[in-house]
Amino acid sequence: MAGFFSNLFKLQDSVDFAKLLENGALLVDVRTREEYKAAHGKGSVNIPLDTIGSNLSKLPVEKPIIVVCQSGMRSKSAASFLKSRGYKEVYNGGSWSNFE
Repeated sequence: MAGFFSNLFKLQDSVDFAKLLENGALLVDVRTREEYKAAHGKGSVNIPLDTIGSNLSKLPVEKPIIVVCQSGMRSKSAASFLKSRGYKEVYNGGSWSNFE
């Protein structure tokens, strides 16, 4: 269902995420720690949206970053924030469940 809404409201970029991950992209889940502990995408790291500004040192500028959350809203905000901070290759992956 989350994928349906992501596509409907453009809450996910249209790129080949599998290829990006295969080539070393970092998968960042911006949901809360509790949400992340319950379930998360394979190989993802958890940096909650409300802490992303204080965790920029954990995110390499030179590496592609795919940001995910529950539905795509928080990841869209995170991707926009990262781009405003100089990250060039940031993608909104929408729901974390797309990366199970």
